[in-house]
Amino acid sequence: MDAQNETPVSLLGDQSQNPSSILREISKEKILSIYRMMLLNRAFDNKILSLQRQGRVGAYITSGGEEGTTVASAFALEKSDWMFTSYRETGAHFVRGLSLDQMLGQLFGNKSDLLKGRQMSNSWGSKELNTVPTAAPIGAYLPVAVGTSIAAKLRREKIAVLASMGDGATSSSDFHTAMNFAGVYKAPIVFICRNNGWAISLPVSKQTASHTLSIKASAYGFPGIRVDGNDPLAVYLETYKALERARTGEGPTFIEALTYRIGPHSTADDPSRYRESKEVQTWEQKDPIARLKGFLISLKLWSEEDDKKLFENYEKMMSEAIQRQESLGPLPVQELLFDDVYSELPWFLKEQRAQLSSFLESK
Repeated sequence: MDAQNETPVSLLGDQSQNPSSILREISKEKILSIYRMMLLNRAFDNKILSLQRQGRVGAYITSGGEEGTTVASAFALEKSDWMFTSYRETGAHFVRGLSLDQMLGQLFGNKSDLLKGRQMSNSWGSKELNTVPTAAPIGAYLPVAVGTSIAAKLRREKIAVLASMGDGATSSSDFHTAMNFAGVYKAPIVFICRNNGWAISLPVSKQTASHTLSIKASAYGFPGIRVDGNDPLAVYLETYKALERARTGEGPTFIEALTYRIGPHSTADDPSRYRESKEVQTWEQKDPIARLKGFLISLKLWSEEDDKKLFENYEKMMSEAIQRQESLGPLPVQELLFDDVYSELPWFLKEQRAQLSSFLESK
């Protein structure tokens, strides 16, 4: 077995790495941007979790502890690239350009929801931003992501696709279909897997007999890389390199990012029933936000005071956005029943819509 497949790439955890050598590859401005977005992701999670406990929004899936993977990888994308995510890449959607109001509108299912209330929570997407909403069945969007990348290749468009998933998705049939097509057609796609150790309550050790997840790429004829998923700079750099290879015709890459889900799988989950508290405490010491903040402070690019001010600013922004979104009325559900299936509404649906409107008006 290739030893390189087993040893995660790390920058912040590599004592041989001089900070100046890191800054030669990633600019100070980029690192600060990554950190600020990770902090926004954490603040957003905390706020929405509070709203959910108050019964003001439905089920929610947090991403605490995994921001180093979800946020940093999205920063490696070009504007023209496409992004496919699962339900835990909250910060990636902020990176792509969704506003606080748009993110909240989807959770509230109100008039500002770009997806018109047709998706489960945490299923953000925007055609204008080249981000595709996820599918509820695990891994079901992966073949679609590969199809998108093959279409771009056939059109000779110099773009790449980033498809994110959790470790549980690697046990799905759609994962293997996507990997096979990507390898055969040398598709310009990068798969990034958040290996957080658990597919809800199922540990990775009971999902696969493979020594790593990254080694699975070898069977499909393309590189598999392991990276420290709680090292945002390593994630960014490896994703950036992989996307560059994809755009220049070198084909797909599979990245296994070793990270951890600090909280529950979702607000409907009790993780204390299947994992030890010591395990959580161990991973809390590797918090990607704390690690990157320590790096920035060591370079005198950031301070605890900067941190406090930014978090307070995020709190204010979110409170104002929540007030705006909660004041909006519900979606006009009846009218939307007939939309977005046909490019031009056929006559029989026009008749049905008129009949429904007439019925509702008579009530």
